Amino acid sequence: MPLERPDLSFVSPEVRRYIEELETELKRYQIHKESRATLKVLARQGPLTYEPEPVENDSTGISESPNSLNFVTVSALGMIKRTPRHSYLCQRRGGMGIFDLDTHDDDQPAIITIADESQSLLIFTNLARVFRLPLSKLAESPIRARGETLVERLSLELGEHPVSILPDQAVGLVALVSQSGMVRCLRHHLFGDYLKPGTVLFNIRENGPLTTAGWISGDADLFLATRNGLAIRFPTKLIPPKGEIGIRLSAEDEVIAITEVDDDSSVFILGADGKGTLRLMTGFAPNKSAGGSGKHAMKTNRISAAVKVEPQDDLFIISQLGKLIRFHADEVASSEGVVQGVHVINLRADEAVAAVKGAPIA
Repeated sequence: MPLERPDLSFVSPEVRRYIEELETELKRYQIHKESRATLKVLARQGPLTYEPEPVENDSTGISESPNSLNFVTVSALGMIKRTPRHSYLCQRRGGMGIFDLDTHDDDQPAIITIADESQSLLIFTNLARVFRLPLSKLAESPIRARGETLVERLSLELGEHPVSILPDQAVGLVALVSQSGMVRCLRHHLFGDYLKPGTVLFNIRENGPLTTAGWISGDADLFLATRNGLAIRFPTKLIPPKGEIGIRLSAEDEVIAITEVDDDSSVFILGADGKGTLRLMTGFAPNKSAGGSGKHAMKTNRISAAVKVEPQDDLFIISQLGKLIRFHADEVASSEGVVQGVHVINLRADEAVAAVKGAPIA
């Protein structure tokens, strides 16, 4: 039976510091042990094989090849690295995963995305500013690497940090969500080659800092998911050019994901506890207006990500300690109602922090 940590408030500061240092060393030992075990499993599986046939991406207008697709990891303090996507082997749902971005103890992975080497990254910050960074400008790194710092490349202000990173597109709109729940949709051409670095997208004094962003077509419904497990769905056409409140939030909640859906869509919802579910939109009716209080999307204390997926997609999930797993989306059970979900990543003293989908390698 696992032991519960006793109350150390009555212990002398010297003894408490000693116990905390022992706990830290034990945690590092467990991480090292898991990493070695994972490497042994991957060695038995052998190298990944794939066909290098070009894949036409109709949503972006960009012709992609599996050889040029990169997995991008960004930490909370702005460390960034890119690694060829085919370096990450597909495992079974609920597996151990592997360790990805190598960060300091006071930093942790925060954002992940997938982009073609020919694309640029649109980097959105909490100050509602956006920067454009060609992916090819980043050095290619192995899976377990520290990466580069964004602060030097982007000239970020004090207290400014990335909150969302999207590959550029030649079609569609970028949907932005602020801390107050305000939604604004801006067309793709505003984020093109002539984007002025640090362009301000809205007034954060009026609407609060930017919390997330996502690509949409503008022809369907918006699905917003919050940290506390709530979500709302409503038609995109309800959002005027200057923006509108999309969801009513409590003081301790914020929107962590925005995606576009219709009645045939499935949204993968990831809990911080490492459980996930595919929520079918046939069981999540749209509101007739924006600005509602939302309803429960999943039985969990905290949601880390929400991503629209197709059955043939792969899902990539990363944790606070940098553990990453890739598995097929169709391994996750789907539901029209509110459920606890199933284990999608094996976590110990850790939390899931982000997820992204990627089409399977041809």
